[in-house]
Amino acid sequence: MILRLLNSQGLAGLAASAALATLLILQKGETLHWKKQSAGFEQLYRQSDAALAGTVANYRAAAGAARAADQANAARVAADQRAINERTAHDFEARVADARVRSDRLRIEGARAAADPGAGGNPHLPGLSAASGSAAQDSSQGRLPAQDALIATEQAIQLDELIKWIRAQAKVDNNRAGVPFSATN
Repeated sequence: MILRLLNSQGLAGLAASAALATLLILQKGETLHWKKQSAGFEQLYRQSDAALAGTVANYRAAAGAARAADQANAARVAADQRAINERTAHDFEARVADARVRSDRLRIEGARAAADPGAGGNPHLPGLSAASGSAAQDSSQGRLPAQDALIATEQAIQLDELIKWIRAQAKVDNNRAGVPFSATN
C-alpha cells in the first residue's frame, strides 16, 4: 500500500507536505521571534513613556518650586520695602519734630533776648548794654525769617530722608531669595 502512494503524485504530495511542514515550523519560529521583539519594543515604549512622564512631573515640580520661591521672594522684598518706608517715615517725623522744637526754643529765646537785651546767659557775667543788644539784632539781617528758616529746614530734612530712602530701596535685592533685609545691607 505504501508502494502505491510512492508514485510520482504521492511523492509530490509528500514533498509538498514536507515543504509545508517546514514552512509551518519556520513560520512558528518567526512568530516567536517577532513576539519577543514586540515585547522588547513594548518594554522600550513603556520605559520611554515612563521617562517622559517623570520628566514632565519634574518640570512641573520645578515650576511649582520656582513659583513658590518667587512668591516668597516677592513677599520678602515687599516686607523689606515696608520696613524701609516705615523707618524713613519715622525718622523724618522725628527729625521734623526736633527741628520744630528747636525753632520754637530759638524763637522763645529770641523773644526773651529782645525783651531784656542786657540779660546774659551766665549770672556770673555782667549783662550787655542796650547798645550792644542792637548790634546782635543787626547780625540777623540777611537771614531768613524764623518761619521761612523752619520751612527750609523741613525741606532739607525731607530731601535728606528721600535720599536715604532711595539708597535703602536700591539696596533691596529683588533676586536674592530667603535672606532678610537689614539696615547694614
